[in-house]
Amino acid sequence: MANEPQSPRRGSLKNGNPPGDFRTAARCGAKTRRGTSCQCPGMRTNGRCRIHGGLSTGPKTAEGIERIRQSRTKHGVYSQAWQAQMAKNRETRRKITELIRILDRGGL
Repeated sequence: MANEPQSPRRGSLKNGNPPGDFRTAARCGAKTRRGTSCQCPGMRTNGRCRIHGGLSTGPKTAEGIERIRQSRTKHGVYSQAWQAQMAKNRETRRKITELIRILDRGGL
């Protein structure tokens, strides 16, 4: 018949990824905490889903470790350099306060 609904034709997805039906993808199959197998679609690389694919072991080189450390620094308030500067400021403030006390007593 001419009025039959046709299945929608899918175009290309973002970033040039091919269209497809994720329901037909191979399942992850990892064991969940309930004891059943995971039903998320598995990745092509290792067959596991994004959750069960395994965590990164982290950077191995000194340069990589430093890069991660710098990216994780949010504000620097607790860094050793900041704490040393604050200790120096407190010491200076103590010395100034002591000098003011001496001057108020009429000494020096």
